[in-house]
Amino acid sequence: MLREKLKRELDKLSEQQLKQIADFIAFIEFKAEQITLSAPFWQRVTPIERAKEFREWISQLPKNSPSLPNEAFNRDSIYD
Repeated sequence: MLREKLKRELDKLSEQQLKQIADFIAFIEFKAEQITLSAPFWQRVTPIERAKEFREWISQLPKNSPSLPNEAFNRDSIYD
């Protein structure tokens, strides 16, 4: 119903008015894209894409960095 009414109204408009409407729609689409891109990475991608990005980040870490000493894995070392 609304779609048909809008189509009838659009048919009555001049080319200049239609151009203004087209510009307005383009502006709304641009703003919607900006909002989407301003969301944090983890909110705008799928879990698979997040996992892929995490694996890529892990692969860039140094491979020969020292590990924690064995005492760090022992609960007794926390308490004196």
